[in-house]
Amino acid sequence: MHEAVQEILTKLEERGYIGDRSIATAIHLAIRLEKPLLIEGHAGVGKTEIARVMADVLGTDLIRLQCYEGLDAAAALYEWNYPRQLLRIRMQEGDRRDAAEREAEIFSPEFLLKRPLLDAITREDRAPVLLIDEVDRADEEFEAFLLEVLSDFQVTIPELGTIRARHRPFVVLTSNRVRELSEALRRRCLYLWIGYPDFAKETRIVEARLPGINRRLAEQVVRFIQQLRTLGLNKPPGVAETLDWARALVALHRDELDEETVEATLGCVLKHVEDVERLGRGELQRILATVRGGR
Repeated sequence: MHEAVQEILTKLEERGYIGDRSIATAIHLAIRLEKPLLIEGHAGVGKTEIARVMADVLGTDLIRLQCYEGLDAAAALYEWNYPRQLLRIRMQEGDRRDAAEREAEIFSPEFLLKRPLLDAITREDRAPVLLIDEVDRADEEFEAFLLEVLSDFQVTIPELGTIRARHRPFVVLTSNRVRELSEALRRRCLYLWIGYPDFAKETRIVEARLPGINRRLAEQVVRFIQQLRTLGLNKPPGVAETLDWARALVALHRDELDEETVEATLGCVLKHVEDVERLGRGELQRILATVRGGR
């Protein structure tokens, strides 16, 4: 097990993802036990990347289902290609076959548009990694449907019958805790919480993703971001915002933070006007003085 966990840590680092043993162990167990892995944490801390690493480790495809409010089973499973069906019906005009035979033809797999869930279940060569991203944004009805699919990995299409998975997909679910997930879903999953990284780890992440960045700039960016997270903002910046800001500053050829540059690039970090107002000029100057002092 030690070697397998270390291999996953190496894969993470190869992608510029600075993980830890708990993350690597969760990935390893999800693969070995073939159980869904539920990952919760703040937005922008790297939850989605874990599914990509799992696909790398397994040498398989990643299939992503992006959840949203109002998502239903049809959008996640399949739909019929109505324009092609209509065209085939017109081409069948004058066809002397009975109606049942013609209907069976237009409701055949040839006219089926697979959405992520059905695509994951019907892979023939090897099991893919199925990423169900931001499952907390979908409503409770869709979550109940998802539970059924994850339990049996089979779906019933009225015109085609029941389709069972030849290879059980590896499943990763992510949640930003927009709403509380059901206990039924949690019980079926392994669980991993990813919080904001500490100063040393976040600095390593910046340096891994932006090779050659000035060390002083990287440290100042991370210190500033970590100070912002203590202000009770509506949307505290995640690691994704840290990286975006660092890239912007490198593109502007900055080696350290100054007030003018911070004010000009604040849109890389804060995405709500209320948060910009809460920061204010006085708070910005205080944080910047702390950051530049290295404390």
